This record gives sequence, C-alpha cells and structure tokens, in this order.
Amino acid sequence: MNIIISNASDKPIYDQIYNQIKTAILSGQLAPGQALPSIRALAKDLRVSVITTKRAYEELEKGGYLHTVPGKGCYVAEKNTQLVREGYLTQIEEHMSAILALAPACGLSLEDLTEMLRLLSEDEP
Repeated sequence: MNIIISNASDKPIYDQIYNQIKTAILSGQLAPGQALPSIRALAKDLRVSVITTKRAYEELEKGGYLHTVPGKGCYVAEKNTQLVREGYLTQIEEHMSAILALAPACGLSLEDLTEMLRLLSEDEP
C-alpha cells in the first residue's frame, strides 16, 4: 500500500490517509480480510504521529471499511455492496464537482459537458 502525504495540502493528514486507504478498498486494491499495517508501523513509515494514523483507522472503522481484532490488528471489512456503491457515488460526485469548477475557465457549458460525457461513453467498451 502506497500512501502519499502532502504537507502542502489543505486536508488534514489523517484525512489524506483515510481517503487513500478508502480508495484502495473501494477499488479492490485492498481485498476483504487483508491485514493493514499496524497503526505504529504506518505512522513510522509515513513519519507522522501515531495519533494521526489511529484517527484515520478509527474513521475507516466507523465507516465500515475496516474491522479491528483486538491483539491481532486491523483488517479490510467484507464488502457490503451498498457501502461500495455509496463510496463510488461519492467519488463520482467529487469528480463532477471538480469538473463543474473547471468548466467556466474553459468556457464550457452544461451542454458541452454533457456532449463530452456522451462521446467518452461511446468510446468505452
């Protein structure tokens, strides 16, 4: 698992960790039941506080992405299809928001964006 922390980002470090692990889980890069690095090991690898990685793991567990086995560690939770769908929908909404923010700088209207999406969907198998 490759997590990249940006000190220049406006997002807190725990949130960067949370989002990257969540994305890896939703994309299938991390399989259900797969063990994650310990909180201490991840903190050491990323050169961040143990408290920071602990918070990221706690948030992932609250969201249903991880489960903790006391004395054994944290594991990727079994995929809940509704949870996976909600995760994908959230990612789509985030990408669409970014598109809508960029479109005015390029002079693109909603109709232009719709046409671009239609053309892209035709290229997909």
